[in-house]
Amino acid sequence: MDENAAITAPEPVCLLAPEQIAGPYFRNPRLIRRNISEGASGIPLLLKLSLIDVKNGEPVTDALVDIWHCNARGAYSGWSKIDPDKEVDVGDIGSVPRTDDDTYLRGGQFTDRKGVVRFTTIYPGFYAGRSVHIHVAVRIVSGSNYLDARHVAWVGQLYLPEVTSRPVLGAKDYSGRSIAPLRNDQDELFTRMHGEDSILNVHTIGRDSWEDGFFGQLTIGIDKHAMSAQIKPEDFDIYTV
Repeated sequence: MDENAAITAPEPVCLLAPEQIAGPYFRNPRLIRRNISEGASGIPLLLKLSLIDVKNGEPVTDALVDIWHCNARGAYSGWSKIDPDKEVDVGDIGSVPRTDDDTYLRGGQFTDRKGVVRFTTIYPGFYAGRSVHIHVAVRIVSGSNYLDARHVAWVGQLYLPEVTSRPVLGAKDYSGRSIAPLRNDQDELFTRMHGEDSILNVHTIGRDSWEDGFFGQLTIGIDKHAMSAQIKPEDFDIYTV
């Protein structure tokens, strides 16, 4: 072996997470907060997301990560008066008119030096035509005016595993609906957009009962130089409050 031969480290391996549509319930309320529950009823969920740059395997730091999801009864803040037991058009952003200015179960955090964000929320419920999921958007910021950052690099949806969703959706705050929840494999978006790669790793917080809540985590590989087509810059002007 040539002693002068260069020894190189293996290339980092990180898969690009599949993008999914933002749906009609995106808002830009500029809420920088870790606890997004606003007292919403439901089983506690602690969420940890780690962002990795697929180009070099390095953590994506100082990125603004927004999440939003429905409450235990299937309603989204801003659209609280829409019947979650009836299907609506889930195509373009803004395709469903807003009904109110509520902001529960929405918020954003900046990734730390390890590319990590953490949220305190509740386990999502479900609404007609969808399985249980959480929306995520990643904005890459530059300069000092972080809240006006409009370079959206990645938009996705995180899915909850069936083994945890089944008991949760039978709990008091979630039950008594006129429709049945969809499994992930029954959700058209999940199957069409490779949602199996976006299922959260979920564990119970307490040893004795899942009713104490859950901890969910996932590593998301993104191209921070990409420009997502799922949320466009003009979309931020629609619902800014």
